[in-house]
Amino acid sequence: MDILTGPWPWYVVGPLIGLVVPALLLLGSKRFDISVNLQTMCGVHSWRDEAWNMAMLAGIFLGGVLVATFMQNPDPVAISEATRQDLALLGITDFQGLVPREIISFQSLGRLEGLILLTGGGFLIGFGARYARGCTSGHAITGLASLQLPSLIAIIGFFTGGLIATHLLLPLLLSGM
Repeated sequence: MDILTGPWPWYVVGPLIGLVVPALLLLGSKRFDISVNLQTMCGVHSWRDEAWNMAMLAGIFLGGVLVATFMQNPDPVAISEATRQDLALLGITDFQGLVPREIISFQSLGRLEGLILLTGGGFLIGFGARYARGCTSGHAITGLASLQLPSLIAIIGFFTGGLIATHLLLPLLLSGM
């Protein structure tokens, strides 16, 4: 059970993720795209054509439920001391769960900053995935592996947006919380 609940080394996980693209090609698909499932559920895409993608989404959900129910890691999330100090300056001090409770909680939805952070962030992620014609996993795994320039541009945009959010927007929003 320890092998399932503990972190896996990069040299095991990296090749496993890398094998996703050849597996998809063997199955006859050319994309690894979680965000297309929303289009499929809304009837934009044929359920028959995207059945494997829907099965993958169901497996991700089921896997998350199984892990959360039976395989919780009792150790706190490993965060460097420098990051803890930087987050403490922003008022984040609870590092017990997977996400800081000061940001991701029902109580934070009652404040304007929390509402902007949670709902605005969720909207922007959905809009960005649709605008970029795929999510980070689809572009990073399938798009880059097949040397697609639009995926490289999307990944650069995702990382740039993440850096801006981390270093500019998050401190601005958290200063009011």
